[in-house]
Amino acid sequence: MNRLLFLGAGPMAEAIISGIVRKEIMPGTSIYVKNRQNQDRIEELVAKYGINGFNPEKDQLDQFDMIILAMQPNDIGEVCRDLKQKIHPQQLIISIISSVSTEYFEEHLHQQQPIIRVMPNTSSTINESATAISIGKYVEEKHVNFTKTMLEAIGTVYVIEESKMDIFTGIAGCGPAYFYAFMEQMETLAVEHDLPIELARNMIAQTILGSAKMVLLSDEDPMVLRKHVAAPNGPTEAGLFALEAFGGKKAIIEAVKAATERSKEIGKLFNV
Repeated sequence: MNRLLFLGAGPMAEAIISGIVRKEIMPGTSIYVKNRQNQDRIEELVAKYGINGFNPEKDQLDQFDMIILAMQPNDIGEVCRDLKQKIHPQQLIISIISSVSTEYFEEHLHQQQPIIRVMPNTSSTINESATAISIGKYVEEKHVNFTKTMLEAIGTVYVIEESKMDIFTGIAGCGPAYFYAFMEQMETLAVEHDLPIELARNMIAQTILGSAKMVLLSDEDPMVLRKHVAAPNGPTEAGLFALEAFGGKKAIIEAVKAATERSKEIGKLFNV
């Protein structure tokens, strides 16, 4: 892939640009970014990463090998109508627009347009994203390989069936917010018990980080690891009983279900 264009200049676009440049996947001079408004933001990214702002007087959309759609889904119909007039069917389109299917783009862009759908999460900004990709009908192996390499610069990449994208969104896409909410409550209680907030925040974050690493590095599943911590009649077991008694386990399940269903509902707005 020789030239890459981002349509949209938000935090997720910046995270991917940063990863590409840092990992030297392609030179900054081959990366372009275009925004509808806020030229100051474009200039900020150009100065920070050594990339290019899209210049409509000399740059054409059909000159790029790959275009990443990094805008909100609100006006996606208008975006597709405009894109179709200015691109050709061999260009790879990567969408990081939540809840919009590859089928939608295949229907609204050119016949046999290669489309890859991507769901990163906000941890991409520190190169720790859990990112899913789903492959459209007309995608070639070279497209998949480049996309995986590019997104591995911001974390771990999973290739999944598109039918699983909503549950992935409910778990990994929304997951950071669940953990932040959990941390908020622990932090509040720690401060109520006179722990300094900086100490509380760091020890909670380290506890979650260590637990995550235990899961990733151990051959044992979370249930077994939980039992290792919860000695009979000990503090951990008492805490787990309280978590169950106050609906904690059910709340986790219902949160993921609600997020998954909302992702499906939004997707229905873009049915072909």
